Amino acid sequence: MITSHNHSSFTVSDLERSIAFYRDVAGFRLENVFEAQGEGIQKVTGFLDAHLKVAHLLLREFRLELIQYLSPRGNPVDLATNNVGSAHIAFYADDLDRTYREMEAMGVRFRGAPAAGAPGRPRVAYFLDPDGITLELSEGS
Repeated sequence: MITSHNHSSFTVSDLERSIAFYRDVAGFRLENVFEAQGEGIQKVTGFLDAHLKVAHLLLREFRLELIQYLSPRGNPVDLATNNVGSAHIAFYADDLDRTYREMEAMGVRFRGAPAAGAPGRPRVAYFLDPDGITLELSEGS
């Protein structure tokens, strides 16, 4: 039986660049960075030559894992939100409009300005990390 959430994870192309984004822009705290290779990670990933560089970051109780495959190198995929398997993580902002303006001034790419996606729903704004992974800002608590 599944009992709770451990972490969410993204595969990234440049671990240091992604750490800087999630720490300096999104407000995460870096928990640890390590490399994984050998028989154990080969079994986990299914790649015989698996060599990963991994970072764990925290935002309150939420843990984000970022993985850069040093071997085997992966290929970029089409991250459009309408593609099957595409995922995103949504974050609350204490002041959506102010946070949107601040992040935009930092050069963060947004798909559009904050808007309600459906009647009666909170306003949200999709933004992109350095690899084009979709993230969401949502108004509320």
